[in-house]
Amino acid sequence: MSTSALQVARTGLDAQSERMRIIANNLANVNTTAFQRDRAEFASLAYQTITAAGARSAGENQYATGLNLGTGVRLTGTGRITSPGAINTTGNNLDLAIEGEGYFQIQRPDGSTGYTRAGNFHLSAEGKLVTTDGMPVMPEIQIPDGAQSITIGQDGTVSVTVQGQTEPSEVGKLEIARFVNPAGLQALGNNLYGVTGASGEAQAGPANAEGRGAIRQGSLAASNVNVVQELVDMIETQRAYEVNSKMIQATDEMLRNANQQL
Repeated sequence: MSTSALQVARTGLDAQSERMRIIANNLANVNTTAFQRDRAEFASLAYQTITAAGARSAGENQYATGLNLGTGVRLTGTGRITSPGAINTTGNNLDLAIEGEGYFQIQRPDGSTGYTRAGNFHLSAEGKLVTTDGMPVMPEIQIPDGAQSITIGQDGTVSVTVQGQTEPSEVGKLEIARFVNPAGLQALGNNLYGVTGASGEAQAGPANAEGRGAIRQGSLAASNVNVVQELVDMIETQRAYEVNSKMIQATDEMLRNANQQL
């Protein structure tokens, strides 16, 4: 029993250590544009059945509850909280935020498509709309030389005014992708997510239509990390870690006393 208690406490230490890592990552990204916080999800390990409920005890009597001993806990996954963060006005024409569900589509260096809610875009040397890492937004948006103003509508329509023209001309249209289960997207780093079997395929189309959010120009979405909540979770994790440490110490003392008595 004492050895089993050590194993159970060890699984608790491992699980709380991983939870602390998740909390630390959330706090590290509190100022990351459109970051979505993660939450640790736990599950109990298999139980050891010493006495089955309903088994015969003596004569015609049966055990009413049985005896089941737990073997610890494990981290089953990191559930991402997809609730949107606050939208802050920046005044930069190339800063875009999505009001509602949806993700911008980004072409990754390997040719695959990544998805992001971070709309802090820039213009490349060729006049293409790209991320801070230089990855182009899809569909490709080409801004002509000499553009004096760039206007992006709520439906993603990109219009520019060039020198010598009085009326703006449309140069492209951004599309927004939505997913049946956005929490199932795989985090790829650099504010990008990838499609998985759990997320479902991307349903791309015009913004502000069919459940896709509207685009707000001159704004950026903040992270949805609540610092106070993360600090509360951190303290809770510390206490749980300390309790499991004390369990190991108590079990060690029990074993030592047993060795001295025998």
